[in-house]
Amino acid sequence: MVQLEFTTVCSEGSVFPRVRVERIPNCNLHSSEKLIHPREQFLHSYFCLQPHKHLVMSTTPKRLSQGRDLKLCLWDLAEGRNAVVDSVRLESVGFCRSSILAGGQPRWMLAVPGKGSDEVQILEMPSKTSVCALKPKADAKLGMPMCLRLWQADCNSRPLLLAGYEDGSVALWDVSEQKVCSHIACHEEPVMDLDFDSQKARGISGSAGKALAVWSLDGQQALQVRGTHELTNPGIAEITIRPDRKILATAGWDHRIRVFHWRTMQPLAVLAFHSAAVQCVAFAADGLLAAGSKDQRISLWSLYPRA
Repeated sequence: MVQLEFTTVCSEGSVFPRVRVERIPNCNLHSSEKLIHPREQFLHSYFCLQPHKHLVMSTTPKRLSQGRDLKLCLWDLAEGRNAVVDSVRLESVGFCRSSILAGGQPRWMLAVPGKGSDEVQILEMPSKTSVCALKPKADAKLGMPMCLRLWQADCNSRPLLLAGYEDGSVALWDVSEQKVCSHIACHEEPVMDLDFDSQKARGISGSAGKALAVWSLDGQQALQVRGTHELTNPGIAEITIRPDRKILATAGWDHRIRVFHWRTMQPLAVLAFHSAAVQCVAFAADGLLAAGSKDQRISLWSLYPRA
């Protein structure tokens, strides 16, 4: 395990929000720091140790950062560079992380919180053209979208959006048709994050409560809850499934990183290192796990190496 410690915290609640990247042996990380999202709190950073399939808009690695200054910034980190190459003005100040669907094409899709409190805006990038606004029916009372996940089964299929809402439910949207295909109640508290395994048509979500919910998607695009896993303490900030779909990791408000076997949901490890809430977790292509916390530290973990 490798520890990085910063004097300026790169997380929600920082006073001087900065984007900072460090070079670490065997990882594509470069040492640099830049003040961004001035005068407002830093909200999210979409971070990868190596170019990730969902973050490849060209042949160079990119990074997105999102702040409460209503700005989403696209960074170029190739060859030691540290520059904002584009930005999107957001319509909503909230806690909802945006989502992208790229696939290496010149044009890519971006889902962001919309102008309405319960709305999701879909943009075509890099032109920033509005594709549509996804708004639930007035009587649905889902509350704010809390997390978004754009995906598609293959390059020729329609783009779909999984959205977790303030009322604890998860909805599947057909972006092209601008309609909800399926909607399920998963949690009693707001859904804080979710991840989806498109190969197994199976997803997982975490909330402000004490349970993880596992759900599936059938051939008729219907969501169904398959089970829940009770946690010791409430509050999950982020969930991520490793690229090989063998294990998953959660970032907990109780300062813990929890690791599970994805197929069986058997608990594998509880990593107790941080002294404040863990806010994000991310896997590298080689299986290395990174976790960021409000204690101003990023920890790197080598566990259960990929075969």
